[in-house]
Order: sequence, then C-alpha cells, then structure tokens
Amino acid sequence: MVFTFSKVLSVTRQAPVLIVPARPTPREVKQLSDIDDQESLRFHIPVIFFYKNDPSPSMEGRDPVKVIREAISKALVFYYPLAGRLKEGYNRKLMVECNAEGVLFIEADANFTLEQLGDDIQQPCPYLNQLLYDVPGSEGILGCPLFLIQMTRLTCGGFIFALRMNHTMCDGSGLVQFLKAIQDMIRGKCSPTLFPIWQRHILNARNPPRVTCIHHEYDEINNNGVPSDNMAHKSFYFGAKETKALRNQLPFHLKDCSTFELLTAFIWKCRTIALKLEPEEIARVSCIINVRGKRYKTDIPSGYYGNAFAFPAVCSKAEQLCKNPIGYAVELVKKAKAQINDEYIRSVADLMVIKGRRIKFPTRGNFIVSDLSNLGFGEVDLGWGKPIYAGTAGAVELISFFVKHQNKNGEPGIFVPICLPQSVMERFQEELRRKMIQGTMEDLCNINQTQISSKL
Repeated sequence: MVFTFSKVLSVTRQAPVLIVPARPTPREVKQLSDIDDQESLRFHIPVIFFYKNDPSPSMEGRDPVKVIREAISKALVFYYPLAGRLKEGYNRKLMVECNAEGVLFIEADANFTLEQLGDDIQQPCPYLNQLLYDVPGSEGILGCPLFLIQMTRLTCGGFIFALRMNHTMCDGSGLVQFLKAIQDMIRGKCSPTLFPIWQRHILNARNPPRVTCIHHEYDEINNNGVPSDNMAHKSFYFGAKETKALRNQLPFHLKDCSTFELLTAFIWKCRTIALKLEPEEIARVSCIINVRGKRYKTDIPSGYYGNAFAFPAVCSKAEQLCKNPIGYAVELVKKAKAQINDEYIRSVADLMVIKGRRIKFPTRGNFIVSDLSNLGFGEVDLGWGKPIYAGTAGAVELISFFVKHQNKNGEPGIFVPICLPQSVMERFQEELRRKMIQGTMEDLCNINQTQISSKL
C-alpha cells in the first residue's frame, strides 16, 4: 500500500505480519504487578528511532529490515511474555497469556532521505501515522499484540525504526532493556547481556492493602479536562543559554537545582497561566520517578522490565503558582520528588487494589513529566550505528517527555513536547517567551534572539 503525505514524500507498506519467538517458549499465564495494571498505564505509547546508513563492518551490504526482524524473533525467546496477549481477571487484574502469538511487524519503503525530513527528525513527529501505521484492531489493551513495530527503509540507506508499546508491560527502562537484547542478538550473542527478570509480584499490594501516603496524583475530582479537539502539538528546545536564563530568575539557595526540576517548574507555571484556571482552582504537577536501584530499597532486581515507577504530585492554587516567582514552583517540584521511597510505591500498589484499579490521574489543571534523557534510547545500536534521534514520538495528552537532542546548530539540549488546545498553545508560547526574556538581559532589545524553537 502506498501512502503519500506530501507532494513528494510517500511510504509504501507491506501487509502486517506477526513475529513469533525463534524457538518454543513456555505456555503459561503470568500476572502483571499492581503497579503495571493501573488504569493510568492502560494505553499504547509510540517511540521512534532515526538511523543513518552507517553499518558496522559485519552489516555492510545487508538489509536492516531482515537483520532486525530476525533479531526480534530471537530476543522474544527470552522476552516471551511480550509475544503474548493480555486478559483480565478478578478485580480487573491483568495477566499475560504467554501463547507466542507474536508482535505485529510492518515492513515499509519510503521515497525520501533523512536529509529531506530536516527538522522533522525530533518530537513531535508530524508523519507518525505513516511511519507507524495504526493497524486496525491492534490498538486495544486486551487480546491485542503488545508491540507494533514498523521499519521504513529510506533511499539514503538509512531507516526509521518505530514502535508502539502497551505500557502495562514495560516502562521506559524495560523497553530499553528489550531493545538492548535485540542489539545483542544482532551482534551474534546467544543470550542477552542483561537477562530479563519477570518477578512482578515484587510490586504487588500488601495483604491486607493499606494506603499510608497521600496520593494527590490520583485525586478523584469532577472536571472536564482539556478538550481533545483542535489540539496543537509542539516541541520546545532548551539548551545551555535557555537554562541559564531560567536559573538567573532563581534565588541563591535554588540555583543548584537540577535541569529537570528547573524546566518542569518553568513549563508547569507557563502552562497553568496559559490554561487560565480560576484563581482557587488546583494546579498539579507529577514527576515520574524510577524506583529501581539501592536508593529506594524496593528490592527490584537488575533485569526487571516491568513498570517500576510512581508519579507523586504536588498541588498549588492556580493564583499562587501564577503570581509567585519561578522559585515557588521549583520548591514544589522538589517536594514532589522527595515523596518517593519504598513505602510510597507500596502505598500506590495498595491503593490500586482497594480502588479496583479504576482510578486514574485527573486531567484538568494537571501536568505530568517524564525525564527520558538518561534512559539510554540514544545508545541503542541496531547494527547501523547510534540513532540521530531516539525517544518518544511526542507528548501523550497531558504527559510530556524530556528527550536529549541537538538543535539545528548542533548544540545539545533537551526537547520537551507539549500538547494543548490551539488557543492555549498560543498563550503558552507567549508566556514562555516573556519569562525567558526576564532572565536574559542581553535579549531585551531583540526578542528573536531567544532560542526557543518549536516545530509542528
């Protein structure tokens, strides 16, 4: 099937097929954790990688689609639950039926080069529907493929590797781990360097479940949320100059805050102003925090590829957030992050069971941020070198993902995608520019020098 999305650019797709594990795998049913199967994670998330034609010596002259397709099949032997299908049990408990039905795969060819895409090689990807075709009937949570993958060859010899993942099965760290296993198979290894661990019971609720922490991220409120029609999707670049301009606005005791804390606070404040919430309305921000490692004492083993995070929220009345200096928002973001410990994530799991996994984060006045800049997406080498862009394909409703990327001048920085109604986006951009100018004295006479770039 040929799909043309501009006067000169088109993609020709072959019929979708299923990639199954290369060898027989166990037939069994595995339960997901009580963190995995919460309502907030019952969606598919798109991720995209752009690769140049820079093959390793062993890949010279080989077809990347054939090589990677075979490697996926081999990796699924070790990650065989990903080739299964989800079903629901008592109290909406999710479990995966390991039946080796496979992951959905699409082979495609494009009539353009990476160079022709230009600034579109970043998030949000304006051609996502063509580079990751939504196969009819594949988008469900239950009884559908857990992964959809499309590989698109380019005329320059490069290719685009795009996938859509059922978020209940893996988080960002788990996805990178699976992709590194594919990388290992491409390099001829017999098994992954990091062996996968299931053990989802580690993040199950206690018996009896008991909620011991305050969870504003799941506050059950009646609101209309953000309208989904006429949405604008843009990304914003923050390099060294931009972050310095923001730090200039902080009091001395906060100037050493992390870039994540700074950008999250800044965007949350500008976004809230743009939304025009009532003065007494509550604005929330949630920071997605990975709980792997010794710091959180959760006993999550190396190789665990399930969802191992929480997203604690802090609240502020909209008027206070909008009128106070940016340091006020930074303090709140720090407070959100400081809530995370082993007890907190246990309390989340208990809450999910008590509420039947039906509660979800509120939408109106809410902002959720995930920092993917250090997860290792940019290190995934599928035989043709490291990607020139790797990460999510854009924001997902009110969730923004921080991704490392270079701007058109080759300067490293952070790209942040934002999704808002068109009228709100216009106000957001204006507020963002205004706040940046406050911290960049040399730009006061020339707004155009403020390097905040956005791309549809």
